[in-house]
Amino acid sequence: MEFGVRWSAARWYVMVPVVAVGVLAATWGREPPTGVMALVGCCLAGAVLAAVHHAEVIAHRVGEPFGSLALALAVTVIEVALIVTLMADSGGKGATLARDTVFAALMITCNGIVGLSLLVGTLKRRVAVFNAEGTGAALATVATLAGLSLVLPTFTTSTPGPRFSSAQLVFAALAALVLYGLFVATQTVRHRSYFLPLTSTGEVVGAEGHVEPPTARAARASLALLGLALVAVVGLAKVTSPTIERGVAGAGLPQSVVGVVIALLVLLPETIAAVRAARRDRIQTSLNLALGSAMASIGLTIPAVAVASLWLKGPLVLGLGATHTVLLALTVTVGTLTVVPGRATLLQSGVHLSLLAAYIELALSP
Repeated sequence: MEFGVRWSAARWYVMVPVVAVGVLAATWGREPPTGVMALVGCCLAGAVLAAVHHAEVIAHRVGEPFGSLALALAVTVIEVALIVTLMADSGGKGATLARDTVFAALMITCNGIVGLSLLVGTLKRRVAVFNAEGTGAALATVATLAGLSLVLPTFTTSTPGPRFSSAQLVFAALAALVLYGLFVATQTVRHRSYFLPLTSTGEVVGAEGHVEPPTARAARASLALLGLALVAVVGLAKVTSPTIERGVAGAGLPQSVVGVVIALLVLLPETIAAVRAARRDRIQTSLNLALGSAMASIGLTIPAVAVASLWLKGPLVLGLGATHTVLLALTVTVGTLTVVPGRATLLQSGVHLSLLAAYIELALSP
Protein backbone atom coordinates (compact mmCIF):
# COMPACT_ATOMS: atom_id res chain seq x y z
CA MET A 1 0.00 0.00 0.00
CA GLU A 2 2.80 2.39 0.90
CA PHE A 3 4.55 1.65 -2.41
CA GLY A 4 1.32 2.39 -4.27
CA VAL A 5 0.95 5.71 -2.50
CA ARG A 6 4.56 6.69 -3.26
CA TRP A 7 4.17 5.67 -6.91
CA SER A 8 0.96 7.69 -7.24
CA ALA A 9 2.65 10.73 -5.69
CA ALA A 10 5.67 10.34 -8.00
CA ARG A 11 3.41 10.17 -11.05
CA TRP A 12 1.49 13.22 -9.82
CA TYR A 13 4.69 15.28 -9.53
CA VAL A 14 5.72 14.19 -13.04
CA MET A 15 2.38 14.72 -14.74
CA VAL A 16 1.33 18.06 -13.24
CA PRO A 17 4.13 20.19 -14.81
CA VAL A 18 3.52 18.57 -18.19
CA VAL A 19 -0.25 19.15 -17.99
CA ALA A 20 0.26 22.72 -16.73
CA VAL A 21 2.56 23.56 -19.65
CA GLY A 22 -0.03 22.06 -22.02
CA VAL A 23 -2.75 24.26 -20.51
CA LEU A 24 -0.40 27.25 -20.79
CA ALA A 25 0.19 26.54 -24.49
CA ALA A 26 -3.57 26.24 -25.08
CA THR A 27 -4.44 29.49 -23.29
CA TRP A 28 -1.43 31.72 -24.10
CA GLY A 29 -2.41 34.97 -25.75
CA ARG A 30 -6.13 34.38 -25.16
CA GLU A 31 -8.72 35.32 -22.56
CA PRO A 32 -10.29 32.01 -21.50
CA PRO A 33 -13.91 31.86 -20.23
CA THR A 34 -14.64 31.53 -16.52
CA GLY A 35 -14.76 27.72 -16.55
CA VAL A 36 -11.38 27.45 -18.23
CA MET A 37 -9.93 30.04 -15.84
CA ALA A 38 -10.87 27.74 -12.96
CA LEU A 39 -8.84 24.99 -14.64
CA VAL A 40 -5.96 27.42 -15.15
CA GLY A 41 -6.06 28.26 -11.44
CA CYS A 42 -5.94 24.57 -10.48
CA CYS A 43 -2.99 23.98 -12.82
CA LEU A 44 -1.22 27.00 -11.38
CA ALA A 45 -1.60 25.68 -7.82
CA GLY A 46 -0.47 22.21 -8.89
CA ALA A 47 2.57 23.62 -10.72
CA VAL A 48 3.58 25.54 -7.58
CA LEU A 49 3.47 22.39 -5.44
CA ALA A 50 5.33 20.39 -8.10
CA ALA A 51 8.02 23.07 -8.35
CA VAL A 52 8.58 22.95 -4.59
CA HIS A 53 8.84 19.15 -4.64
CA HIS A 54 11.38 19.02 -7.45
CA ALA A 55 13.39 21.86 -5.92
CA GLU A 56 13.62 19.88 -2.68
CA VAL A 57 14.76 16.78 -4.58
CA ILE A 58 17.55 18.81 -6.23
CA ALA A 59 18.47 20.45 -2.92
CA HIS A 60 18.73 17.03 -1.26
CA ARG A 61 21.01 15.83 -4.04
CA VAL A 62 23.39 18.80 -4.23
CA GLY A 63 23.07 19.98 -0.61
CA GLU A 64 22.91 23.50 0.76
CA PRO A 65 23.35 26.24 -0.23
CA PHE A 66 23.21 25.01 -3.85
CA GLY A 67 19.61 23.84 -3.55
CA SER A 68 18.33 27.22 -2.39
CA LEU A 69 20.39 28.97 -5.05
CA ALA A 70 19.00 26.72 -7.80
CA LEU A 71 15.37 27.45 -6.92
CA ALA A 72 15.91 31.20 -6.44
CA LEU A 73 17.86 31.52 -9.69
CA ALA A 74 15.40 29.45 -11.72
CA VAL A 75 12.37 31.42 -10.52
CA THR A 76 14.09 34.75 -11.07
CA VAL A 77 15.29 33.98 -14.61
CA ILE A 78 11.73 33.16 -15.68
CA GLU A 79 10.39 36.14 -13.72
CA VAL A 80 12.78 38.45 -15.59
CA ALA A 81 11.60 37.01 -18.91
CA LEU A 82 8.01 37.70 -17.86
CA ILE A 83 8.82 41.31 -16.91
CA VAL A 84 10.53 42.01 -20.23
CA THR A 85 7.64 40.39 -22.12
CA LEU A 86 5.05 42.47 -20.28
CA MET A 87 7.09 45.65 -20.86
CA ALA A 88 7.23 44.89 -24.58
CA ASP A 89 3.48 44.22 -24.71
CA SER A 90 2.59 47.39 -22.82
CA GLY A 91 4.46 49.78 -25.12
CA GLY A 92 5.19 53.06 -23.36
CA LYS A 93 2.81 52.24 -20.48
CA GLY A 94 5.26 49.88 -18.79
CA ALA A 95 7.76 52.51 -17.65
CA THR A 96 7.43 51.60 -13.96
CA LEU A 97 6.70 47.88 -14.39
CA ALA A 98 10.25 46.68 -13.66
CA ARG A 99 10.56 48.95 -10.60
CA ASP A 100 7.18 47.95 -9.18
CA THR A 101 7.75 44.23 -9.73
CA VAL A 102 11.26 44.23 -8.26
CA PHE A 103 10.16 46.23 -5.23
CA ALA A 104 7.15 43.94 -4.68
CA ALA A 105 9.47 40.92 -4.83
CA LEU A 106 11.86 42.64 -2.41
CA MET A 107 9.15 43.32 0.17
CA ILE A 108 7.60 39.87 -0.18
CA THR A 109 10.92 38.06 0.22
CA CYS A 110 12.62 40.20 2.87
CA ASN A 111 9.51 40.66 5.01
CA GLY A 112 6.97 38.05 3.94
CA ILE A 113 9.12 34.94 3.48
CA VAL A 114 11.51 35.91 6.27
CA GLY A 115 8.62 36.71 8.62
CA LEU A 116 6.72 33.50 7.87
CA SER A 117 9.87 31.38 8.24
CA LEU A 118 10.70 32.95 11.60
CA LEU A 119 7.08 32.56 12.69
CA VAL A 120 7.05 28.85 11.91
CA GLY A 121 10.48 28.32 13.46
CA THR A 122 9.79 30.22 16.68
CA LEU A 123 6.33 28.75 17.24
CA LYS A 124 7.86 25.27 17.08
CA ARG A 125 11.15 25.86 18.92
CA ARG A 126 10.74 29.29 20.58
CA VAL A 127 14.06 30.58 19.15
CA ALA A 128 15.14 30.45 15.50
CA VAL A 129 18.90 29.98 15.05
CA PHE A 130 20.84 30.86 11.89
CA ASN A 131 24.30 31.91 10.76
CA ALA A 132 24.72 35.65 11.19
CA GLU A 133 27.82 35.82 8.95
CA GLY A 134 26.15 34.39 5.87
CA THR A 135 22.75 36.00 6.38
CA GLY A 136 24.36 39.37 7.12
CA ALA A 137 26.41 39.19 3.93
CA ALA A 138 23.27 38.40 1.94
CA LEU A 139 21.31 41.27 3.51
CA ALA A 140 24.17 43.71 2.90
CA THR A 141 24.25 42.73 -0.78
CA VAL A 142 20.46 43.10 -1.11
CA ALA A 143 20.57 46.53 0.55
CA THR A 144 23.39 47.72 -1.72
CA LEU A 145 21.68 46.46 -4.87
CA ALA A 146 18.37 48.05 -3.85
CA GLY A 147 20.04 51.35 -3.00
CA LEU A 148 22.03 51.56 -6.25
CA SER A 149 19.18 50.44 -8.49
CA LEU A 150 15.97 51.73 -6.88
CA VAL A 151 16.89 54.68 -4.62
CA LEU A 152 19.65 56.55 -6.47
CA PRO A 153 17.56 57.21 -9.64
CA THR A 154 15.23 59.36 -7.53
CA PHE A 155 18.07 61.74 -6.68
CA THR A 156 20.12 61.88 -9.88
CA THR A 157 19.90 65.07 -11.95
CA SER A 158 21.27 64.07 -15.37
CA THR A 159 17.81 63.00 -16.59
CA PRO A 160 14.44 64.52 -15.60
CA GLY A 161 12.36 62.40 -13.24
CA PRO A 162 13.36 59.34 -11.20
CA ARG A 163 15.39 57.90 -14.06
CA PHE A 164 18.99 56.99 -14.82
CA SER A 165 20.85 58.41 -17.77
CA SER A 166 22.20 55.84 -20.23
CA ALA A 167 25.66 55.86 -18.63
CA GLN A 168 24.21 55.57 -15.13
CA LEU A 169 21.96 52.68 -16.21
CA VAL A 170 24.94 50.83 -17.67
CA PHE A 171 26.85 51.33 -14.40
CA ALA A 172 23.90 50.10 -12.31
CA ALA A 173 23.50 47.02 -14.53
CA LEU A 174 27.20 46.12 -14.37
CA ALA A 175 27.34 46.74 -10.61
CA ALA A 176 24.30 44.48 -10.12
CA LEU A 177 25.87 41.66 -12.13
CA VAL A 178 29.25 41.96 -10.39
CA LEU A 179 27.75 42.05 -6.89
CA TYR A 180 25.46 39.11 -7.60
CA GLY A 181 28.29 37.06 -9.10
CA LEU A 182 30.57 37.89 -6.16
CA PHE A 183 27.90 36.82 -3.70
CA VAL A 184 27.29 33.52 -5.50
CA ALA A 185 31.03 32.79 -5.41
CA THR A 186 31.10 33.59 -1.69
CA GLN A 187 28.03 31.46 -0.98
CA THR A 188 29.06 28.40 -2.95
CA VAL A 189 32.87 28.37 -2.90
CA ARG A 190 34.87 30.57 -0.55
CA HIS A 191 32.57 30.67 2.51
CA ARG A 192 30.01 27.97 1.91
CA SER A 193 29.91 27.06 5.62
CA TYR A 194 28.39 30.47 6.40
CA PHE A 195 25.24 29.44 4.54
CA LEU A 196 24.73 25.93 5.90
CA PRO A 197 21.70 25.40 8.18
CA LEU A 198 22.18 25.23 11.95
CA THR A 199 20.24 23.25 14.51
CA SER A 200 18.60 24.93 17.51
CA THR A 201 21.81 24.22 19.44
CA GLY A 202 23.96 26.01 16.84
CA GLU A 203 25.47 22.90 15.22
CA VAL A 204 25.97 22.83 11.44
CA VAL A 205 23.68 20.42 9.60
CA GLY A 206 25.82 18.73 7.00
CA ALA A 207 23.29 16.18 5.72
CA GLU A 208 19.71 15.13 6.17
CA GLY A 209 20.48 12.36 8.60
CA HIS A 210 19.84 8.79 7.45
CA VAL A 211 17.79 9.71 4.38
CA GLU A 212 19.51 8.58 1.19
CA PRO A 213 19.95 11.33 -1.42
CA PRO A 214 18.25 10.80 -4.79
CA THR A 215 20.24 9.36 -7.66
CA ALA A 216 21.87 11.60 -10.25
CA ARG A 217 19.28 10.44 -12.80
CA ALA A 218 16.40 11.36 -10.49
CA ALA A 219 17.98 14.76 -9.80
CA ARG A 220 18.36 15.48 -13.52
CA ALA A 221 14.73 14.51 -14.11
CA SER A 222 13.64 16.79 -11.27
CA LEU A 223 15.73 19.63 -12.72
CA ALA A 224 13.93 19.32 -16.06
CA LEU A 225 10.52 19.07 -14.37
CA LEU A 226 11.37 22.04 -12.14
CA GLY A 227 12.01 24.12 -15.24
CA LEU A 228 8.67 23.04 -16.74
CA ALA A 229 6.84 23.77 -13.50
CA LEU A 230 8.35 27.24 -13.17
CA VAL A 231 7.57 28.08 -16.79
CA ALA A 232 3.99 27.02 -16.07
CA VAL A 233 3.81 29.07 -12.84
CA VAL A 234 5.01 32.29 -14.42
CA GLY A 235 3.18 31.75 -17.71
CA LEU A 236 -0.14 30.91 -16.06
CA ALA A 237 0.31 33.94 -13.79
CA LYS A 238 0.50 36.04 -16.96
CA VAL A 239 -2.59 34.28 -18.39
CA THR A 240 -4.56 35.09 -15.24
CA SER A 241 -3.31 38.70 -15.11
CA PRO A 242 -6.14 40.11 -17.32
CA THR A 243 -8.70 38.56 -14.97
CA ILE A 244 -6.81 39.98 -12.02
CA GLU A 245 -6.69 43.40 -13.70
CA ARG A 246 -10.44 43.38 -14.29
CA GLY A 247 -11.06 42.36 -10.68
CA VAL A 248 -8.75 45.10 -9.40
CA ALA A 249 -10.38 47.72 -11.63
CA GLY A 250 -13.85 46.54 -10.63
CA ALA A 251 -12.93 46.89 -6.96
CA GLY A 252 -11.65 50.43 -7.56
CA LEU A 253 -8.09 49.56 -6.47
CA PRO A 254 -4.86 51.11 -7.83
CA GLN A 255 -3.26 49.42 -10.85
CA SER A 256 -0.11 48.70 -8.82
CA VAL A 257 -2.05 46.01 -6.95
CA VAL A 258 -1.84 43.85 -10.08
CA GLY A 259 1.95 43.71 -9.75
CA VAL A 260 1.67 42.72 -6.09
CA VAL A 261 -0.74 39.88 -6.86
CA ILE A 262 1.40 38.54 -9.71
CA ALA A 263 4.55 38.77 -7.56
CA LEU A 264 2.79 36.78 -4.84
CA LEU A 265 1.86 34.08 -7.35
CA VAL A 266 5.34 33.89 -8.85
CA LEU A 267 7.04 33.67 -5.43
CA LEU A 268 4.72 30.95 -4.10
CA PRO A 269 7.21 28.10 -4.78
CA GLU A 270 9.95 29.80 -2.78
CA THR A 271 7.54 30.72 0.01
CA ILE A 272 6.31 27.15 0.44
CA ALA A 273 9.85 25.75 0.24
CA ALA A 274 11.05 28.25 2.88
CA VAL A 275 8.21 27.44 5.27
CA ARG A 276 8.83 23.71 4.88
CA ALA A 277 12.51 24.23 5.65
CA ALA A 278 11.60 26.23 8.76
CA ARG A 279 9.38 23.39 9.98
CA ARG A 280 12.42 21.08 9.76
CA ASP A 281 14.49 23.52 11.86
CA ARG A 282 16.41 24.71 8.78
CA ILE A 283 15.97 28.47 9.25
CA GLN A 284 19.20 29.20 7.41
CA THR A 285 17.82 27.45 4.33
CA SER A 286 14.69 29.60 4.57
CA LEU A 287 16.76 32.79 4.80
CA ASN A 288 18.95 31.64 1.91
CA LEU A 289 15.81 31.31 -0.20
CA ALA A 290 14.34 34.65 0.86
CA LEU A 291 17.42 36.85 0.55
CA GLY A 292 18.77 34.92 -2.43
CA SER A 293 15.51 35.51 -4.29
CA ALA A 294 15.54 39.23 -3.45
CA MET A 295 19.14 39.51 -4.60
CA ALA A 296 18.57 37.59 -7.83
CA SER A 297 15.44 39.61 -8.56
CA ILE A 298 17.43 42.88 -8.52
CA GLY A 299 20.75 41.53 -9.79
CA LEU A 300 19.22 39.93 -12.88
CA THR A 301 16.25 42.19 -13.58
CA ILE A 302 18.16 45.49 -13.75
CA PRO A 303 20.71 44.25 -16.33
CA ALA A 304 17.90 42.61 -18.33
CA VAL A 305 15.74 45.73 -18.50
CA ALA A 306 18.83 47.83 -19.21
CA VAL A 307 19.45 45.74 -22.33
CA ALA A 308 15.73 45.64 -23.19
CA SER A 309 15.50 49.44 -22.94
CA LEU A 310 17.64 49.64 -26.10
CA TRP A 311 14.65 48.57 -28.21
CA LEU A 312 11.62 49.11 -25.95
CA LYS A 313 9.64 52.30 -26.40
CA GLY A 314 9.14 54.80 -23.62
CA PRO A 315 11.19 55.76 -20.56
CA LEU A 316 12.47 53.36 -17.91
CA VAL A 317 11.55 54.62 -14.43
CA LEU A 318 13.46 52.87 -11.63
CA GLY A 319 13.43 55.41 -8.78
CA LEU A 320 11.17 54.74 -5.81
CA GLY A 321 8.79 57.31 -4.40
CA ALA A 322 9.07 58.67 -0.87
CA THR A 323 6.69 56.11 0.68
CA HIS A 324 8.45 53.09 -0.77
CA THR A 325 11.86 54.53 0.09
CA VAL A 326 10.78 54.74 3.74
CA LEU A 327 9.53 51.13 3.62
CA LEU A 328 12.84 50.02 2.09
CA ALA A 329 14.83 51.85 4.78
CA LEU A 330 12.71 50.25 7.52
CA THR A 331 13.13 46.82 5.94
CA VAL A 332 16.92 47.13 5.80
CA THR A 333 17.13 48.49 9.36
CA VAL A 334 14.85 45.84 10.85
CA GLY A 335 16.54 43.11 8.81
CA THR A 336 19.94 44.16 10.15
CA LEU A 337 18.71 44.07 13.75
CA THR A 338 17.18 40.64 13.12
CA VAL A 339 20.32 39.20 11.54
CA VAL A 340 23.08 40.51 13.81
CA PRO A 341 22.37 38.30 16.87
CA GLY A 342 22.05 35.10 14.80
CA ARG A 343 18.91 34.26 16.81
CA ALA A 344 15.33 35.46 16.43
CA THR A 345 12.12 35.21 18.43
CA LEU A 346 8.45 35.53 17.67
CA LEU A 347 8.78 39.31 18.00
CA GLN A 348 11.08 39.59 14.98
CA SER A 349 8.68 37.58 12.83
CA GLY A 350 5.85 39.91 13.83
CA VAL A 351 7.92 43.00 12.95
CA HIS A 352 8.74 41.70 9.47
CA LEU A 353 5.16 40.62 8.78
CA SER A 354 3.86 44.01 9.93
CA LEU A 355 6.13 45.70 7.36
CA LEU A 356 4.71 43.45 4.64
CA ALA A 357 1.19 44.27 5.82
CA ALA A 358 2.03 47.99 5.68
CA TYR A 359 3.32 47.61 2.11
CA ILE A 360 0.15 45.79 1.00
CA GLU A 361 -2.07 48.34 2.77
CA LEU A 362 -0.27 51.21 1.04
CA ALA A 363 -0.55 49.39 -2.29
CA LEU A 364 -4.31 49.10 -1.77
CA SER A 365 -4.64 52.66 -0.45
CA PRO A 366 -1.64 54.83 -1.50
